[in-house]
Amino acid sequence: MISVDEALARCFALVAPLGTETVPLRQAAGRVLAEPAIARRDQPPFAASAMDGYALQGDPAPGDRFTVIGEAGAGHAYHGRIGPGQALRIFTGAPIPDGATRVVIQEDVTVDGTTITLRANADTGTHIRPLGQDFRAGAALSPRRLRPNDLALIAAMNLPAVTVRRRPVVAIIPTGDELVMPGEDPRPDQIIASNSYALAAMVEGEGAEARLLPIARDTEAELFTVLTMAESADLVVTIGGASVGDHDLVGRVAESMGMERAFYKIAMRPGKPLMAGRLRGVPMLGLPGNPVSSIVCGHLFLLPMVRAMLGLGAHPPATQRAILAQDTGPTGPRTHYMRARLTPGAGLPHITPFDRQDSALITILTEADALLIRPLGDGPRPAGTEVAYLPL
Repeated sequence: MISVDEALARCFALVAPLGTETVPLRQAAGRVLAEPAIARRDQPPFAASAMDGYALQGDPAPGDRFTVIGEAGAGHAYHGRIGPGQALRIFTGAPIPDGATRVVIQEDVTVDGTTITLRANADTGTHIRPLGQDFRAGAALSPRRLRPNDLALIAAMNLPAVTVRRRPVVAIIPTGDELVMPGEDPRPDQIIASNSYALAAMVEGEGAEARLLPIARDTEAELFTVLTMAESADLVVTIGGASVGDHDLVGRVAESMGMERAFYKIAMRPGKPLMAGRLRGVPMLGLPGNPVSSIVCGHLFLLPMVRAMLGLGAHPPATQRAILAQDTGPTGPRTHYMRARLTPGAGLPHITPFDRQDSALITILTEADALLIRPLGDGPRPAGTEVAYLPL
């Protein structure tokens, strides 16, 4: 068995960033920007009023009077020039006219027809947003996963489309004679195929396209057929059939199809029977069949592989710190990812592992909001110990 870190490194060696495509900005939310977005203009593209008020010259004193000679609003510039003793009624976002050096806010003047008089204790700020205050033409937004705020910035840069990484197509193949699809009428010796729905949602949440393939029954011919159906995908994920029993055919059939195996079995629980390799040039990940094992391995290996394919780098899942809320025993020869619950603490949150850690218990995983990470070979830890966890 290899360590989790070594297994993840070998998984990363199987994948690479995918190619790019150009999409309209309206379709870019959540996509990964592949090339810097370069601004085509300054923002703002002109000196603009930051307040509703009056644009004028100089440094007026209380009691000074000005004649209002026109008006400017957002999208409606005044094309004349402001001279001494003159003022322009102006609204937020409007261009500052030639000759004006400040905006006096409207609350600081009295108005009498076309004449304004500066009040005592008026604000002395200029209330002008300089040209290019936000960004200048040629400024760049670096590659990243695009959030709503990023889309606002790109739109302000006058870019109607962006170049993003192509979405990885992830083919998900449940295997086993014991499985039926939700809504079917299972025999007494069958169960519902559930893992694939969680894994599909997980990869779609990362920006990939999940392709759920039919259940592959426990025959070499059927498994060969379904694996062949997945060859157009960017990543093939099988569920179950990767252990050592007589009916665990995934490894045997995949190798007969030319799979180059990167590893098999890792020192972790749940999830020991994990397999990875390359099948006819396509990365392949063989997940355990137990629901919790499959989903935990999805968080630890599948999602990091998807992020690497999106160009976000080969990084392990980000962990956080918490304080043990109760004593825990030793871990033994495998790293243990314990389903746990977080509660607020004075500083770091408190973390409590569930009493039941069976890898078939989906209800416990549903109630968990963290995986408490207990390193292999770690001894018992008392309550109050600072520990690492992976958020769920």
